[in-house]
Amino acid sequence: MRSLRLLASALALLLSGLAQASVGHGTIAATAEDGPVTLYYPSADAEQAVRRGPFTLQVAPQGQPVRGNGRLVVISHGSGGAPWVLANLARSLVQAGFVVAMPEHRGDNYKDGNKPGPESWAQRPAEVSRAIDAVGRDARLAPLLQLDKVGVYGMSAGGHTALSLAGGRWSPGGFKRHCEAHLEEDFQSCVGLITRLTGGWLDGLKEWAALAVIRLRFDDDTPRVHVDPRVAAVVAGVPFSADFDMASLAAPPVPLGLVTAQQDRWLIPRFHGDQVVAACKTCELIADLPTAGHGALLSPPPPGLTGLVGDMLNDPPGFDRAATMPEVDRKITAFFAKHLLEDRAPRGQASPG
Repeated sequence: MRSLRLLASALALLLSGLAQASVGHGTIAATAEDGPVTLYYPSADAEQAVRRGPFTLQVAPQGQPVRGNGRLVVISHGSGGAPWVLANLARSLVQAGFVVAMPEHRGDNYKDGNKPGPESWAQRPAEVSRAIDAVGRDARLAPLLQLDKVGVYGMSAGGHTALSLAGGRWSPGGFKRHCEAHLEEDFQSCVGLITRLTGGWLDGLKEWAALAVIRLRFDDDTPRVHVDPRVAAVVAGVPFSADFDMASLAAPPVPLGLVTAQQDRWLIPRFHGDQVVAACKTCELIADLPTAGHGALLSPPPPGLTGLVGDMLNDPPGFDRAATMPEVDRKITAFFAKHLLEDRAPRGQASPG
């Protein structure tokens, strides 16, 4: 109890000190190996309206960083994702003192979608590790951070990244076996947004073609693992997880939080998030959203989506985004504060022994 009181006191002091801080926004440039890393961080400069794609963000572009809580959270975007659709969670984290880094995953982002699925999943955890390295080399932010305890958040394909960094083992062959067993029931998770089943006579041909491609490309059963000792807390939101060895997620070596959405039509929960919840004996279910769809965690949500992508990502009827998502962001932020700051005490007080 004493440690919890100290943590609450430390957070209260931290938040009071950051009350006037704005959300700074910057970028670490791409390299020959990696895409750019988008940054959100506590700043002393005033926010202004900044246009990014179809979104208008209130941030301080290239604002002067100020000291926050000294911790970094890396966010792994979903398939075809952009750093703007997770800006609300980034704001919540920054207001609690965190620096947030969002690497652009090669071949599976809003500019380049040539490597979705297992090919991207295999490279994403290392891209997160190199993003941590890149922040550690940043002249303005590195002096304000300790990188021995880093948080990782991921949504959808990014949730797959998060589970990998939490100690999960998976293989392309596991993806193949899932699709062989459940192609019709979990069609979009196996084929993405290329096509859909409509109940018509072409469905059989679509399923045959999908399995032929999957069997040709994903027959490797070699376990994929990635260990980064700096990662100390992980949250996976609506993750692709059917290809994981669930035994590897029964007792993760780091605290693992989960967010699920029961109306998810892209990654059917019983094959993905719900399986992790059932398998993991030490995980925290941060939020189980009974009326939310797959796109609930995209915040702000992409406007004007139509067709198949709209069906998969738009909010289903009955989901109250305004009443739900700010609280989910607060809970995710609190999870990282608990596990990344719990050994800290207010100035002048010793940490509990």
